[in-house]
Amino acid sequence: MRFVPRWVLLSSGCAPVLLIAGWTGAAYAEGASYDPVTQTISVLGAYGAAGFWVMTAAFLALGVCHLLTAWGLRPAATAGRVALGGGGLAALVLVALPAPSSGGSLRHGAVVVVGFTLLAVWPVLAVNGGPAGPWALRLAPSIAVTTLMAAGGVWFLIEMRQHGDAGVAERVVTSLQSLWPFVVAASCLRHARRPGTAPEG
Repeated sequence: MRFVPRWVLLSSGCAPVLLIAGWTGAAYAEGASYDPVTQTISVLGAYGAAGFWVMTAAFLALGVCHLLTAWGLRPAATAGRVALGGGGLAALVLVALPAPSSGGSLRHGAVVVVGFTLLAVWPVLAVNGGPAGPWALRLAPSIAVTTLMAAGGVWFLIEMRQHGDAGVAERVVTSLQSLWPFVVAASCLRHARRPGTAPEG
């Protein structure tokens, strides 16, 4: 099993903290006009929004965190690391293609879909090592997490279509997606400390 540098705990652990802090701070800047239950995160990062720069900074930080984690998470299969890094790049592209102040944006929506898909499938693509590998890189938990993320995505789409609690659904799914890399990193480091486990690289 290849060695995971300890700084990966920092990069992966900062991702959910910075994302949640970002949408919380941006919502505070928006004030009572913003409803986090029904409105999406993209609204906070839209052109002209009071919390634009706060949410933009959060997207930038999230993208960098995912890219760094993908680079350092050596025990994961290459396909999974590429997908995680792609999810990080999608967050950076959202900064360049924010949602408009009103109406929709096909380009923004496409980037959101690509980013969500990559972050949903990366756990399965990262599977490596079989039953003797780190717990979070085993097949069963990886399938379970990807299935949960996919179900969350369907929930979000239903809420969007019905003009329901889309904000809640989006926050639940994105929180899970931003947290899972930290779980994987912690699992790999814990596995490396087990007796008889010799790190490579």
